[in-house]
Amino acid sequence: MPTRHDIRNVAIVAHVDHGKTTIVDAMLKQAGAFAAHQQLDDRMMDSNDLEREKGITILAKNTAVKYHPKDGGAPITINIIDTPGHADFGGEVERGLSMVDAVVLLVDASEGPLPQTRFVLRKALQQRKPVILCINKTDRPDSRIDEVVNETYDLFLDLDADEDQIEFPIVYACGRDGVASLTKPEDGTVPADSDNLEPFFSAILEHVPAPVYDEEAPLQAHVTNLDADNFLGRIALLRVEQGELRKGQTVAWIKRDGSISNVRITELMMTEALTRKPAEVAGPGDICAVAGIPDIMIGETLADPENPVALPLISVDEPAISMTIGTNTSPMVGRGGTGKGADAKAAVKDRKVTARQVKDRLDRELIGNVSLRVLDTERPDAWEVQGRGELALAILVEQMRREGFELTIGKPQVVTQEIDGKVHEPVERMTIDVPEEHMGAVTQLMGVRKGRMDNMSNHGSGWVRMEFVVPSRGLIGFRTEFLTNTRGTGIAHSIHEGHEPWFGQLVTRNNGSLVADRSGAVTPFAMINLQERGVLFTEPGTEVYEGMIVGENSRSDDMDVNITKEKKLTNMRAASADNTENVIPPRKLSLEQSLEFCRDDECVEVTPEAVRIRKVVLDQKERSRTASRAKSAK
Repeated sequence: MPTRHDIRNVAIVAHVDHGKTTIVDAMLKQAGAFAAHQQLDDRMMDSNDLEREKGITILAKNTAVKYHPKDGGAPITINIIDTPGHADFGGEVERGLSMVDAVVLLVDASEGPLPQTRFVLRKALQQRKPVILCINKTDRPDSRIDEVVNETYDLFLDLDADEDQIEFPIVYACGRDGVASLTKPEDGTVPADSDNLEPFFSAILEHVPAPVYDEEAPLQAHVTNLDADNFLGRIALLRVEQGELRKGQTVAWIKRDGSISNVRITELMMTEALTRKPAEVAGPGDICAVAGIPDIMIGETLADPENPVALPLISVDEPAISMTIGTNTSPMVGRGGTGKGADAKAAVKDRKVTARQVKDRLDRELIGNVSLRVLDTERPDAWEVQGRGELALAILVEQMRREGFELTIGKPQVVTQEIDGKVHEPVERMTIDVPEEHMGAVTQLMGVRKGRMDNMSNHGSGWVRMEFVVPSRGLIGFRTEFLTNTRGTGIAHSIHEGHEPWFGQLVTRNNGSLVADRSGAVTPFAMINLQERGVLFTEPGTEVYEGMIVGENSRSDDMDVNITKEKKLTNMRAASADNTENVIPPRKLSLEQSLEFCRDDECVEVTPEAVRIRKVVLDQKERSRTASRAKSAK
């Protein structure tokens, strides 16, 4: 069959923070993608604000470099897909893999294969993609290159790779310095026989198959991603499998439901470095972007109008975690950060607080996020949103919050399945790296969450690696406690491992909540009196309302407290006198930590300025009646 030797399509897959985006930066710079005077940032592919803040890749993105072979041959276009390393964004990984012919598996020379490495490699092997192994960060002082290569071979065997897939080439690299070599360097050193990424480029050209096509086949192009432009409207990113796509061409649009309609391509663009440039034609194997089809969706096909043949739809794993997202129902809805003053009133104009606005935003998210589901609930102003994991849903809420939405978020729950008449729940494979002295604390922590240890290894460096299989709901609220128990030194990662029969009741949070019993502003006098009762979450001057959670109780039950109490003026002294005690700084909870903290009868209020935890039922008397009814029912 004819082959296009002028193009290669490759995805870079790895665990979180193993250096995918950094090595793509180095490839772009060394391929001459930028002019000498251009000011370049680190991690150029992480264009999203949240990606830069969290230091992770959330959205799969493509770039293209023109590589000029050293033998003077014709330039070759290398299309590179930078995929997320976190399993919660698995839908992005699956879409990225559908666009390419091979993958580069990046593994940290010290940490070795971790859970997300297993996840992304399993997806690549299932799709029969050839693999190039790149051992990155060889300059780390604790690198152990030989052991990591052996662990990677074990991982391939564990994932039932066949003989062809196990015969992979190995490249050793230091992405930060832009150096790669085919010769193994000493542990803790940068490859010495090279000063650039030339060996890495050569390995890609040699081992990534060039796209093959059938000259007689009609047009087939697969929509793998969506984007938007202020002037062009919705843009579909697609890979041309057969035939040619031209600007101004009329094509058959085969929708997800099987219906077909003819549409015209108004604009055709190809990626060069980080920008899209207009093009006239895209051939087999090209990754391009087209405009002119306003309602096109991921997984659909553009085909020849006279002979339309659909490509298979992109399938993704089932969701494992769900949470309820609804409109803000607290007394402080639309009142800004403090709820007072002219600034707060001005801010209300830009607020998105209605059910229609929330529903429209969730529907828009469904267009580009294939791994998300939105289901109706009994209430017209709340929806159940299902996703891969807690992080993916928290990222969605954070994005909506930054867009001006005010929301009420329910406690994360697991999505169960009924198999052979029994309820099954999702389980995770958890890999934990901790110093030896914290091993007992972690084992105890996982035991409470019904985790069973599968494997334990000690590399002799003072660190222990443990593998557990644990129910997904046991990991809700796990990270904060884990970091506390390991004094911030532990590293924990998990991936979805399937479903197992229901594990029974889990009690993961032993402490109750301190609940405000009236509205008002927090006073230092009240905080000083309440500090010995538990850990507070609010600062002096913060507006609170009845039912809002202002701290964590030191005991297991909830306590209603007056955190707005003032020191009264007497005829002996002023109200501010004798205040010699210090207020302990409150514990500030992030959005993820607030979601982890929630119990079943609690929820999180999210606004652009603040994240507050509150009771679902705000009225103190109503909560007391409900609790007494529950006791009498037992």
